[in-house]
Amino acid sequence: MAEAQKPNRVIRFGVFEFDRHSGDLRKDGMARRRLQGQPLDVLLQLLERPGEIVTREELRQRLWPADTFVDFDHSLNTAVNKLREALEDSASNPRFVQTLARRGYRFIAPVETREITPVPVPSAAPAAGGAAAIDSAAASPREPEVAPRHAKVFSDARDLPGVPPRTARVLFSLIQMLYLGIYVAALAYLHIEDAFLSDKTEYAMPILAILITTAAAGVAVRLYLLTAAIFGYRGLTRQFLRLFPAIFPLDELWALAPFLLLDRIGIGLVLAMIAAFLFLPFSQRSILLMGDRGSHPGSHS
Repeated sequence: MAEAQKPNRVIRFGVFEFDRHSGDLRKDGMARRRLQGQPLDVLLQLLERPGEIVTREELRQRLWPADTFVDFDHSLNTAVNKLREALEDSASNPRFVQTLARRGYRFIAPVETREITPVPVPSAAPAAGGAAAIDSAAASPREPEVAPRHAKVFSDARDLPGVPPRTARVLFSLIQMLYLGIYVAALAYLHIEDAFLSDKTEYAMPILAILITTAAAGVAVRLYLLTAAIFGYRGLTRQFLRLFPAIFPLDELWALAPFLLLDRIGIGLVLAMIAAFLFLPFSQRSILLMGDRGSHPGSHS
């Protein structure tokens, strides 16, 4: 008879996975280190209330009993520094643990929690035929975890290198300005495109309607993303990934825009520009994910 075991809670944030039961911290699926003592207590307290401020007083009450005499400020700063070192985080540009001066700390990364049920352990020796059943179960490979559908098509964030977040935002902003330029130019020279389309197809008006509608929508989306990148909106990557299913077909449609210049620049340059524009949606996603992975040396409270 197998003994029922409680499931382990595994918390995922960024490229890290944290096992609350064992204290193991894994990065990209590889065991990194086991958190212990005060750094572990600080992380547990922050993960209990992600996105909320955990005051220094609350941490003091959890880490040290009321009758304990200790240099609280120094000890807490040391514990937070060790936690940031384990998470490859930085106080000056935090990705996980944010310091709020004279108030406390806040865990700012998105958190996902899942439960893993351990394999049941037999409580007694198996009866006749039981050993064969156990051997059969042990020989059967575990069913592999199914990757998210988008991970099969797009690159996994864990496979990408890290770059400084500022570099990622600059590159992302330049791409948004490029798209804005394309949309504005298309609308500004609409009469030229009208003549071009009228010469080539009887469906000029439907095509022009699609051109105007998608360009107007594209201008609004790009202005939003550009301002978010310029002003350092912390949730930019998360928000872009939410919008990506809608932005992707729009970008791929506008990748054909160079055909409007076929009479001016020739087929060779048109095809080269189309190839570059087809790649841009993927590059935007990768740039933001690499910026999220970017680490900065040094950590302090």
